[in-house]
Amino acid sequence: YNFEGRYDLVQFIKLVKKAGLYVHLRIGPYICGEWNFGGFPVWLKYVPGISFRTDNEPFKKIVQMMKDENLFESQGGPIILSQIENEYEPESKLYGPAGKAYVKWAAKMAVGLNTGVPWVMCKEYDAPDPVINTCNGFYCDYFSPNKPYKPTLWTEAWTGWFSDFGGPNYQRPVEDLAFAVARFIQKGGSFVNYYMYHGGTNFGRTAGGPFITTSYDYDAPIDEYGLIRQPKYDHLKKLHKAIKLCEKALLNSDPNIVILGSYEKAHVFSSESGGCAAFLSNYNLRSNAKVTFNNMHYNLPRWSISILPDCRNVVFNTAKVGTEASRVQMVPTNVKIESWETFNEDVHSVDDESSMTVKGLLEQLNITRDTSDYLWYTTSVRISSSESFLRKGTPLTLSIQTAGHGIHVFINGQLSGSAFGTQQKRKFSFTKNINLHPGENKISILSIAVGLPNIGPHFETRNIGVQGPVVLQGLDEGKKDLTWQKWSYKVGLKGEADNLGSPNSIPSIDWTRGSLATLKQRPLTWYKAFFNAPGGDDPLALDMSGMGKGQVWINGESIGRYWTISVNGNCSGCSYVGAFRQTKCHFGCGGPTQQW
Repeated sequence: YNFEGRYDLVQFIKLVKKAGLYVHLRIGPYICGEWNFGGFPVWLKYVPGISFRTDNEPFKKIVQMMKDENLFESQGGPIILSQIENEYEPESKLYGPAGKAYVKWAAKMAVGLNTGVPWVMCKEYDAPDPVINTCNGFYCDYFSPNKPYKPTLWTEAWTGWFSDFGGPNYQRPVEDLAFAVARFIQKGGSFVNYYMYHGGTNFGRTAGGPFITTSYDYDAPIDEYGLIRQPKYDHLKKLHKAIKLCEKALLNSDPNIVILGSYEKAHVFSSESGGCAAFLSNYNLRSNAKVTFNNMHYNLPRWSISILPDCRNVVFNTAKVGTEASRVQMVPTNVKIESWETFNEDVHSVDDESSMTVKGLLEQLNITRDTSDYLWYTTSVRISSSESFLRKGTPLTLSIQTAGHGIHVFINGQLSGSAFGTQQKRKFSFTKNINLHPGENKISILSIAVGLPNIGPHFETRNIGVQGPVVLQGLDEGKKDLTWQKWSYKVGLKGEADNLGSPNSIPSIDWTRGSLATLKQRPLTWYKAFFNAPGGDDPLALDMSGMGKGQVWINGESIGRYWTISVNGNCSGCSYVGAFRQTKCHFGCGGPTQQW
């Protein structure tokens, strides 16, 4: 199961064992630069100069920890898989022959490393031998590998869905998740890997896609804070135990399908050496069913599967949950946050500090190289004293077209307005009346990125930032297009350049002291305070509901972005019945997508 975020490894192994799970190791060459236990199965992110063989000391320590917890005892040893490419198939089709050639090259390159373990390609139907193609999704019982001698692997069983700022949080009912896993096993599936089993946190600016929240809780059985989420945790634990009871039958026979009704079936695994196990299913969305199997009667709730390890006695039904739902309660620590200070960005000096000036509007990431979420676009407009709007007192109208993800517009150093896109509609427009005076006027646009492209082809063609046109209307000459004027560019904020998020920031910064209640809140303001660490070892969070949008640092470590925009979704209810999709089971409507 994949795990994102920081967590005590030994404690985590104990939770895995307690849940009745078995550990499989998966090792892949992922983001360079640091060890990060990004999954259990373990993703070890590749560090240059470190080999992933057993002579590697950090890896040996991890394996020893798992041995100490007896996590290998039921299987005799770990299954180790390496991954090359993830869900590339849709993109490979768009590239035509070049896409197919790349898949073959990647497979040949990976196999040529002679790691001694199988390689997999997730959602890549034409994965060449000996690479194994696998399934990712909410359901994978429809899936078969591209060769009959390859095992049927479910590399990402989605336990929930990620959240985006302004969008709802998602809750996948455990009844449906258990139903999906049982469906996969009854069809002959060999391996299930949960994504996510442990929710995580996108610290810093590492959120995996535009508008994705800092929280990557994913409605996982172990939540973002390392707390058990019930009933999902216990219900899956019971599912795993029930499947384990069928082990001999599953390993020694293929399923024989018996029709029990219009929507009801039995998948029966039976052999002399393995005994008998059966999965009784009811796919009806409306009605429970009463079926007869092996001369015995069974009641099957709608949209469920009953597991019979001996073909007689039901030990588990996916729709029958026996554990009450847990509720995480945030309790104040009573720790005082003191010595508030503020620092305001000087919008007037942005043009003087610009790094470059060119004709026309430039794409944001080409300038920032993702060193900051922010890019300043600044231009000047000269207004003649004879302009009619000055005598009439009528304002001008400024229109800006942008490719996202948000903008703040300043006219002569004063905030004129703000606008933002959404996950679904990233391009948007800003239109507002503005006041200009005779002579030189400065228009400064602060463009804000909220994550980078994370899926699809041709990232090099994706645009972020002010793309234009930028148009001023209401002048005597009519419409004035500012798009191809000279624009000055400055990457980031002054506070970023001065490292204000660090306790060791430049001491010459002129901070203003006061209480948070009395400090005047202005756009582009940095807030700094001090507090004593709370006692105990419970997980901690910051309540950001009183703030707007920005980023948080604690002791110089970036905790991530926050944005308390209200949720827009359909929170009318949630039924486990029927195929789960991102259009159902929303919650949190009316409040911020992420408060903590």
